[in-house]
Amino acid sequence: MSQAHRTAAEPIAPSSRPMRAWQRKALSRYLAAGPQDFLAVATPGAGKTAFALRVAAELLADRTITHLTVVAPTEHLKYQWSQAAAAVGIALDPEFRNSAGGTSSDYTGIAVTYAGVAAHPALHRLRTENRRTLVVLDEIHHAGDARSWGDAVKEAFEPAVRRLALTGTPFRSDDNPIPFVDYLPDSAGALRSRSDHSYGYAEALADGVVRPVVFLAYSGVSSWRTSAGEEMTARLGEPLTAEQTARAWRTALDPGGEWVTAVLAAADKRLSGHRAGGMPDAGGLVIASDQTTARAYAAILTEVTGTPPVLVLSDEAGSSERIARFSASTDRWMVAVRMVSEGVDVPRLAVGVYATSASTPLFFAQAIGRFVRSRRPGETASVFVPSVPVLLGLASELEAQRDHVLGEPHRPKEGWDDDELAAANRQADEPGEDEPSFTALGANAELDQLIYEGTSFSADEEDYLGLPGLLEPDQVRTLLGKRQSEWLSRSARTAPAVTPPPPAERPAQSVRERIAALRKELNTLVALHHHRTNTPHGKIHNELRTRCGGPPTAMANMEQLEERIATLRSWR
Repeated sequence: MSQAHRTAAEPIAPSSRPMRAWQRKALSRYLAAGPQDFLAVATPGAGKTAFALRVAAELLADRTITHLTVVAPTEHLKYQWSQAAAAVGIALDPEFRNSAGGTSSDYTGIAVTYAGVAAHPALHRLRTENRRTLVVLDEIHHAGDARSWGDAVKEAFEPAVRRLALTGTPFRSDDNPIPFVDYLPDSAGALRSRSDHSYGYAEALADGVVRPVVFLAYSGVSSWRTSAGEEMTARLGEPLTAEQTARAWRTALDPGGEWVTAVLAAADKRLSGHRAGGMPDAGGLVIASDQTTARAYAAILTEVTGTPPVLVLSDEAGSSERIARFSASTDRWMVAVRMVSEGVDVPRLAVGVYATSASTPLFFAQAIGRFVRSRRPGETASVFVPSVPVLLGLASELEAQRDHVLGEPHRPKEGWDDDELAAANRQADEPGEDEPSFTALGANAELDQLIYEGTSFSADEEDYLGLPGLLEPDQVRTLLGKRQSEWLSRSARTAPAVTPPPPAERPAQSVRERIAALRKELNTLVALHHHRTNTPHGKIHNELRTRCGGPPTAMANMEQLEERIATLRSWR
């Protein structure tokens, strides 16, 4: 009998596959303690699945357990777990259905979703009671998504001999405790989750387990019309209200505008840079907000590249196969909505476009986790994002680890509320809305800054799109610093003081070009001041508006732009 078809009664020898240092340390800790519950927090791409399967193999081999149940967030991940388990001699049934109630005795266990457990917790409790079971709760934070899911997980798996909880993303902060997770009071008196083993992105990067990530943040001027018929303009990355930022952001993501087309073209050029620079099979992923925009982005990529991308719209039949085919191919692009944001393993993904308005730390970390998995030394990842304060903050804090804190909002404390964001994002073409908030008119795009290891770099787009795909973290740091110094030196030499002609002499046809030149000069000076003082770009723009008066840069006239340029030059 093949190892993949052992019965549940047969012991399975632990896999001889080499383990990473963090996995060995966590396994030693687990086997020494023999706990009923164990929470392992490890950054995406670190190898949580391999660790969990090694634990399962050890427990099956010494007869501590006879059965394995894996609970995953999505249908696709059930099959991914089944394939990984088969590779180490554990047969998991990913097609288990509550209606059947059982599976073949050839299987050592089953893989189910949290939704499947919530649909019939009593059935899963009975299965757990009747077998010595290890339950692996993959991305355990999902058990806190709704109280009903948490209650179902607790009911179903309370009788388990062992429970192993895994997560690779920042926990939410809310009022729903996650089952089988310990909470301890922190210095402020709040209850904070306690992990049994943690392995963060910074440690994994130092160990060469994950890739370094370079974020390319694109700003641009967005224009929209309010429900009252007023046309508004704002620039991404400047100090704006939450409503203005949300609408400028949504307008930039509108597939009918210039922003998305320009960013997708730049991302495709960056993908060519990865392929020419050491990663010949590098792939790209566009993460869209919904199915309609995903289809539109796919059409734009077809025009840009000449080849239709792989389109994955939902957790529907055939989606897992399309992802698997893309992973095994050398196709350039895949466009997806949310199902590829968590847990999906496509190791060759090296370029991402974050074309969604989702802004929670949890979702952002899940999305970036798709690009950090390292296959060989020196691979880097490039992720294109809108230049929005909340995303820039999350990009700068990629190495931060967060626990689950009860009783605190999980949103950043800058007024980003889910309901407010949804209302601000509402458009005229959305059904079921009596009073649409706004209609996107258009947006352009330009590279605002790069973020690497929490440091911001400013430069021209062409300086970075052709960087090699194979660079060690210290080489990335050195190269970005060199390009930054060259750009600052070049900008300081070539940015002349502007002496505009008198208003009466300005030809009407040159106004647009004149304003664009002044904006570019102002942004160059802001970047120079940022690198002299380490003051964020947005704060510099805000200080200039406070001193000089007037609207945001996107709505400022030539005289106002000239005054800000002169003021900023005086700060040297």
